Amino acid sequence: MKLSYRDKLLGCTAALAMCLAGASAAQAQDDTEDRIIVTGVRGQARTVSDSPVPVDVIGADELEAVPYTDTNDIIRTLVPSYDVSRQPISDGGTFIRPASMRGLPTDKTLVLVNSHRRHRAALVSIGGSGTQGPDIATIPSAALASVEVLRDGAAAQYGSDAIAGVLNFILKDNDEGGTLTVETGQYYQGDGFGVTISGNVGFALGDSGFLSVSGEYSTADATSRSEQYCDSWFCLDQNNPDFNPTGWYIPYLTDEFRAAVNSLDGVVQPWGQPNSEAYRLFFNAGYELAGTMELYAFGNYSQSEADGSFFYRYPENGTITDLREADGSIYNPLEIFPGGFTPRFFGEVYDYSLLSGLTGDMGPVAYDFSARFGHNEIQYTLANTINPSLGPNTPTSFRPGDLINEEFQLQADFTYEFDAGMASPALLAFGLSYLDESYEIVGGEPASYEAGPYATPDPWGLCSSGAPTAAGLTAIAGGSTLDCADSSDPVYTVVGVGSNGFPGYSPEFSGTYERDSIGAYVDISADVTDRLFLQAAARYEDYSDFDSELVGKIAGQFDLTDTVGLRASIGTGFRAPTPGQQGTTNVSTRLPNGFPVATGLFPASGPVAQALGAEPLGPETSVNYTFGVTSEFDNGVSLTVDFYRIDLADRVNAISTQPVSSDPTAGVAYTNYLALTAAGVVGAESIGGVFYFANAFDTITEGVDVVATYTADWASLTTDFTASFNYNTTEFDGNVDALFNAESQYDFVNGAPEWRGVFSAVHMMGDWTILGRASVYGPYSNANDASLATIQEWDPEVLFDAEVSYQFTDDLRLSAGARNIFDNYPDPGEMGETCCGRIYRSDSVVDWQGGYYYLKLRADF
Repeated sequence: MKLSYRDKLLGCTAALAMCLAGASAAQAQDDTEDRIIVTGVRGQARTVSDSPVPVDVIGADELEAVPYTDTNDIIRTLVPSYDVSRQPISDGGTFIRPASMRGLPTDKTLVLVNSHRRHRAALVSIGGSGTQGPDIATIPSAALASVEVLRDGAAAQYGSDAIAGVLNFILKDNDEGGTLTVETGQYYQGDGFGVTISGNVGFALGDSGFLSVSGEYSTADATSRSEQYCDSWFCLDQNNPDFNPTGWYIPYLTDEFRAAVNSLDGVVQPWGQPNSEAYRLFFNAGYELAGTMELYAFGNYSQSEADGSFFYRYPENGTITDLREADGSIYNPLEIFPGGFTPRFFGEVYDYSLLSGLTGDMGPVAYDFSARFGHNEIQYTLANTINPSLGPNTPTSFRPGDLINEEFQLQADFTYEFDAGMASPALLAFGLSYLDESYEIVGGEPASYEAGPYATPDPWGLCSSGAPTAAGLTAIAGGSTLDCADSSDPVYTVVGVGSNGFPGYSPEFSGTYERDSIGAYVDISADVTDRLFLQAAARYEDYSDFDSELVGKIAGQFDLTDTVGLRASIGTGFRAPTPGQQGTTNVSTRLPNGFPVATGLFPASGPVAQALGAEPLGPETSVNYTFGVTSEFDNGVSLTVDFYRIDLADRVNAISTQPVSSDPTAGVAYTNYLALTAAGVVGAESIGGVFYFANAFDTITEGVDVVATYTADWASLTTDFTASFNYNTTEFDGNVDALFNAESQYDFVNGAPEWRGVFSAVHMMGDWTILGRASVYGPYSNANDASLATIQEWDPEVLFDAEVSYQFTDDLRLSAGARNIFDNYPDPGEMGETCCGRIYRSDSVVDWQGGYYYLKLRADF
């Protein structure tokens, strides 16, 4: 992208703090080595540089300096190996955004709060890997003292999910004082206006306790990075060559139609971030009892809502079409929506949790007993749409159902320190856990899933064998244009069933999936010599819905010198398929032969999928290898370089849809139908297609993480530099032709940047603070179809952020800044996958909203 003079000037402003590095040769010791971590070495706190596994520590000041409301976006900005994208048309993915770490889906990363497991969200991604992980957005940044990012497999220590790494959110524990922050901003394009009000306050509980309460309110308007809907099959842009290419839809371009289209804020199908509003509350409390005993608790309540659009329904798209009413007259949904319609999808997410525990010492043994409960619920509403099969009697707003995920866990952790004749006492950590999980699909209102009269041809009996019946003759006598001899007459038209865009959950496909598990672990670590630290861990878990798993890990840190060390680990891991993946059903109704049939996702362990050869899901298993170099120098420089490899076997993924048909001439589809009937599946004749999750394939992920920090200090001026870099590749381990075509295989390997870097500098001079940050994305590519004849290459991108803060008093600070100050965008999509008004790939890792400027006021008290 060519930069203007203004852009170059802004670039110099963003990089000002970096340029100041050459102003002085004076240097100061970086405080990174003093940061104590609790993640990765169970029961034994260590410094970052002495950890046998790579851990990043992100402090409260760093978190606050990122101008995002969603904690997902904050972590993405600061951690190069963590990615989250905007998905405007993705069912529940519009409201709970799936993320990835080291190129692996979000459910391969374990999320902890105060070192305790965080409950999952209710959303299961229907396609692809079907991920179901915690909703990090429910954790307000105002509640956080720090975030520890463990970039290594840790299933042997923490259990299922910790294959790619661990995110540990450490809550504030202040017993006095507090903060209040008000931030407002909007995008350069004049939309997406947002306001965030957040704060924290601490209270003393007697002489021996604390209560820290944090809250956040945020609201943001929608954005639209779209153009008018115009494609070869239907075009609303009169200045485009595709406008009316054949003339077949001219009858619909009436003044009423044009007026209705023009009233839809310029484009009939917006692409961008949704309207959103959220309330978040978190508390953290502790109270010292007699002796060493301490009672603690923390929990949250979060309520958020957002909305998004589905694809625009244009005339004659199969949903908006003529139908014959009982009197032979014509009905068309344009009578309800004169300009066609774009379904609007609303989601309300409720999330709450409570964890309480007791910790202390029993002689040489330290203990920690805890119990937690977590609940996440999504309530869906669909508006501005119809149930086509109900004809003119359809509602235009529906409640298609809810999703609920709940978890209850009891945990007991112990540590015992003893003399083993080594350089330091050995620390033995061990524990037990019991986990009960449930996933519930709550049925929708009947109109959202029921089949109305127009789910079958000629619902009113107007024709018989190509001739009008008595009812048909009466209709003709009344002026109807009914022509029973014409197979294309609207009397024979069949339309879809259920709320268009997202059919509701019917009673047949609603219910609850439950399971429980028990686990036990042991972890031993010690400084074997003054230079060598070793750690070993093993974990056993047994699940009620599949077999048990035993995994282990060995890690070590060896100091070559006082400033340079080597570290390495090798371990096995696993990820248990979630209750959502085990029990979720997502069914839509289609009409291949004029008869409504259910096509969709069915549980792998249920009768429908089992009849077609599905096997119950088993765990994904991994072998993780890491090797790294750490260094801490007296001149204020620290550097860590960590290489890793993750061999992941039996990855869960959705198979291709298997056709089902009761038509004896339908080949494989008919064979599948016979299999269903032989298995006693009720309603097999109404099932048209089945897909399910399976342990489908293996992958190898390899990469390197580099983290460098440097602190320059002269007179009253200080500059802190941080550079983080991640290179990551994932490839299939074995042949996957039976699962993926050539296009899918190409996109899986090449569809995301292989490397990404984050470079930042914070310059402090008196009451002024200047922040500059550059986020660098490598190139990536995508194929248009299985022939691989057309492949689009995306160039590398750099997004610059800048912020200037002034401390008016000890308690009041004003900040002004912008993210993506150059208003940079990824390359527009050039292939058919960016149709329907979309300009940029909606799943792009590179943000495509453009520049955003903001103003922030913080008060401390």
